[in-house]
Amino acid sequence: MSLSDIPVRTLTDTPTTLGELTLGKPALIVNVASRCGLTPQYGGLVELQERYGPRGFTVIGVPCNQFAGQEPGSAEEIREFCSTTYGVDFPLLEKTDVNGPGRHPLYAELTQTADEAGEAGDVRWNFEKFLIDAEGRTVARFRPGITPDDPSITSAIEKLL
Repeated sequence: MSLSDIPVRTLTDTPTTLGELTLGKPALIVNVASRCGLTPQYGGLVELQERYGPRGFTVIGVPCNQFAGQEPGSAEEIREFCSTTYGVDFPLLEKTDVNGPGRHPLYAELTQTADEAGEAGDVRWNFEKFLIDAEGRTVARFRPGITPDDPSITSAIEKLL
């Protein structure tokens, strides 16, 4: 099964697939949390969406509560926080496990991708980023400390557009 075929649910509980969300566009998939020291990265993700969305790119946020309980809210609370605090207008998925025995199939695939140091495996923290191409292949992995405006991310996106 390709990444594009993996079933997911949106934050509004609508069943879909990753391919239906990306519509054959490159995407940056990011596990997000609203009560994390890295939460201000939402602003950078919104900027990426504004900058590259018109050129056929999307960010996809994946709320996750596995890291110190930093995403405890309901779907409505998450949606409200993202919208009012950061103006998030990119797709958000339902709250998802990215590690462990309940790991979502999407993350079972994504975590096989190595980062620039050659390390694959578990997501380390909130705001880990995976870049996929228009065919749904994972082409890069960026650890949480790499901000959305980092040249390593923006240049990788530019190469896909």
